[in-house]
Amino acid sequence: MKDQRIKQLEKYLLDDPNDTFSLYALALELWESDAERTAELFKELLEKHPSYEGTYYQAAAFFAEQGDREMARSIYEKGIELLQTNNSTKALHELRNAYQNFEFDDD
Repeated sequence: MKDQRIKQLEKYLLDDPNDTFSLYALALELWESDAERTAELFKELLEKHPSYEGTYYQAAAFFAEQGDREMARSIYEKGIELLQTNNSTKALHELRNAYQNFEFDDD
């Protein structure tokens, strides 16, 4: 089933390489099985589609899990700035909480 979802998302991206949701969904699907590709997808989203709000929470969590704390910290901070600008209250609250937990884990 998971392989079918991955193949379908890859097909969507062949049809439209700028489909942000498919890029995001593929990164989530590959998270456990292909860290290198997941990192590439999150970086592509952050570089080419910086206004896609959903990326920040998951990408920061991914890079923190991979041990790249500086990348995670940068993503959290950029995401918080974007969500403040966009007045995305609920998402901002969730991202701030995740960032606080991330910083607390650093101690």
